[in-house]
Parts: sequence; structure tokens; C-alpha cells
Amino acid sequence: MVLGMYEQDFVAYFLFGLILNFLFSIMFGVYLSKNIGMQEMIESKGDKQQSPLVTLSLFIPYAKMLITLYRVAILQFYFLNKGYSHKEFWVYMTHERTENE
Repeated sequence: MVLGMYEQDFVAYFLFGLILNFLFSIMFGVYLSKNIGMQEMIESKGDKQQSPLVTLSLFIPYAKMLITLYRVAILQFYFLNKGYSHKEFWVYMTHERTENE
């Protein structure tokens, strides 16, 4: 038993969470590229590295999917509801913040 589940159940939950992660990530990427444009995204992408915790969350079922949904919530509640654009969200997500900002 792993975490109170049989190994087969744990692997099934893990694989389903991994599939949902990629599904949500791809859908969010397509949504952003449709609203911003692929060429514009490539030109305005910064060099910000993901947190190691975000990378490790790929191995925890459903964690990466929840991070993607959190990013969608930031886009909706902070950026779109306050009149900012999708491109400003993209810049926020991909650029390092400096002390003078």
C-alpha cells in the first residue's frame, strides 16, 4: 500500500493527474497564443526560470494542474478584471521582477 491506496490505484491517480496537467497546460497555452499571437509571445518572452517546486510538483498527482488553474485565476481576477491585457500577463509570467519595479 502507498498512502493508504493499493499500488494500482495510486498509479492510476498519478497517471490521471499527469494527463490532466498536460491537458490544462496545453489548453491554457492555446488560449494565450490565440489571444496574444505566437510571434508576439516569442518576441516578448523573458528569461524567468520556474521555481524548483513547480518542477517537482509534476510528480505529485494533480499539483501541477492546480498550479495551472491558479495561473488562470491570476489572469482572470488580477489582469483581465482590472483592464490589463493578455500580453501584460504573459510579460508578468515570463520576466524577472527587479527591485525598481
